[in-house]
Amino acid sequence: MDKKISNIIKYILSAGVAVLLLYFSFREVEWKDFMDGLRSCRWEFILLSMAAGIAAFWFRGLRWRQLLLPIDPSTRRITTFNAVNIGYIANFVFPRIGEFVRCGVVTRRSAPETLESDPAGPDSANTGQALRKKASYDKVLGTVVLERGWDMLTMLLLLVLLLSARWEKFGGFFISQMWEPLSTRLDFSIWWIVVILSIMGIAFLGTVWKFRNSGGLCSKIWGLFSGLLQGFSSCFRMKDKWRFFASTALIWGMYWLMAAATMWAIPVLDGLNMIDALFLSLAGSLGWLVPVPGGFGAFHFVVSLALQAIYGIPFETGIIFATLSHESQAITMALFGGGSYAYESLKK
Repeated sequence: MDKKISNIIKYILSAGVAVLLLYFSFREVEWKDFMDGLRSCRWEFILLSMAAGIAAFWFRGLRWRQLLLPIDPSTRRITTFNAVNIGYIANFVFPRIGEFVRCGVVTRRSAPETLESDPAGPDSANTGQALRKKASYDKVLGTVVLERGWDMLTMLLLLVLLLSARWEKFGGFFISQMWEPLSTRLDFSIWWIVVILSIMGIAFLGTVWKFRNSGGLCSKIWGLFSGLLQGFSSCFRMKDKWRFFASTALIWGMYWLMAAATMWAIPVLDGLNMIDALFLSLAGSLGWLVPVPGGFGAFHFVVSLALQAIYGIPFETGIIFATLSHESQAITMALFGGGSYAYESLKK
């Protein structure tokens, strides 16, 4: 019961942050101008953006499957695609929970294996008790950690390349709107907290390692950590590693196309080019990182602020871009997430 109350409180706080960010994003919007802006949109480009989003879901499923194949070669493309979709709609319920939900979908569909401790082998009478999933939950979670870490690295690499090429245009925004507000909060006491937490983490891992064979709590924690490590290291056992990198390029290419298509849909943004679309895509990705349900509010605020600070575009116009971009993808996630959930629920 206490855990349920804790989850409810976390969700309320997270939803409250989303509502607050939505309020700050929309508080000065002239709703007549906002609706006129929506009516002037070229909706065929919004459909193109949604199609690019669907393609990004598929490529993300393919890339994740590359990490899962060394663990369970029977992992199917449709399973990882459905898991990704279901994870997205789960994030609308509680931020970041989708990463755990999609692990459960894959584990549920994973093939069984025989424990090495079963001396009689797979044909013994105890086989039913000795079976477990090849893609156990902890191993699958390890691949998700690796995948998300790779996405962060890719985003930072693209951001560095963009700033290096167009620092005079985009550098000021990241310095004044992001780095300076963040650096003012990173005072000396924060670093002491980081050091203390790091020491505590190292001591905890050392204790778990020392008592990993004791059969108690440390043994269970070590088993979980070992599974995570196996999943994380699956990248070294991948076949056709080029598929992983090609899928990554296609995923971010689709993100780029989504931003460009939404930009093309708004006549007042006709003066922007594909480099500007890349900037808006990266700014939007930073907005999605804020832990609020579905990125609501944070995405709108960051993207609208970026359009205003860099291009001098009125905040109201930026809100139109952000709303079309975010809500079109939210609808796509809801439709495909719901379809994937129905598929996985009905399939035996």
